[in-house]
Amino acid sequence: MIGDLIPYVAPTVVLVLIIGSAIRILPEYERGVVFFLGRFQGVKGPGLIIIIPGIQQLVRVDLRVITMDVPSQDVISRDNVTVRVNAVLYFRVVDPERAIIRVENFTNATSQLAQTTLRSVLGKHDLDEMLAERDKINSDLQEIIDAQTEEWGIKVANVEIKHVDLNETMIRAIARQAEAERERRAKVIHAEGELQASKKLVEAAEIMSTNSGAMQLRYMQTLADMSTNNTSTIVFPLPMDLLEAFRKAGGKPGQDAE
Repeated sequence: MIGDLIPYVAPTVVLVLIIGSAIRILPEYERGVVFFLGRFQGVKGPGLIIIIPGIQQLVRVDLRVITMDVPSQDVISRDNVTVRVNAVLYFRVVDPERAIIRVENFTNATSQLAQTTLRSVLGKHDLDEMLAERDKINSDLQEIIDAQTEEWGIKVANVEIKHVDLNETMIRAIARQAEAERERRAKVIHAEGELQASKKLVEAAEIMSTNSGAMQLRYMQTLADMSTNNTSTIVFPLPMDLLEAFRKAGGKPGQDAE
């Protein structure tokens, strides 16, 4: 009885293997690019897909956003400063057909393109721009890379520069520059304060010269300030008009003698 079933076992196993290799199940985030005898047939998925083994070929393509680290690149800035810069790239496949047919390995191709573009774009900027205008540089990188990967069915969502590494000599030079800038600002603020104070003193002198009462009040304030100090010598300021009266009085006898 069992011997009669043996001739049917091998065909049954082969049939099960063929059916198993013909069935493909693709999740929601994947698509299958199908080739029939080497020619593009279509994009299928998600869900259950049946292909003919040996005649049809299925290439899976992930449609999710891919996060790629761009390796550190040695960049010479426009002001001849050498820095090491690395970035992160976010992209996804929007056209599975072109991603498989137009480029051999779209992941590797996008990585190489990102590295060359990073060196090219950053080489057009000064070091200060790399540090202060990072958002603008990120936007420029994203536009340039996305324009070139569009032919491959790739959409670049974002490019972010992570680190701009400087050598120790450059770090010390930047620190000295920042210190010099702080000293310059302090001197400018001090000079502006002296200028404003001198203007106020001129205005006060003009007011006191036209108002003798204001001058007397200032004398009294000066005496009050001096009285609070433990000093043995006190100088009494005299009004200029009083001194002028003494001078005139002292000159009259000389004139009468003539």
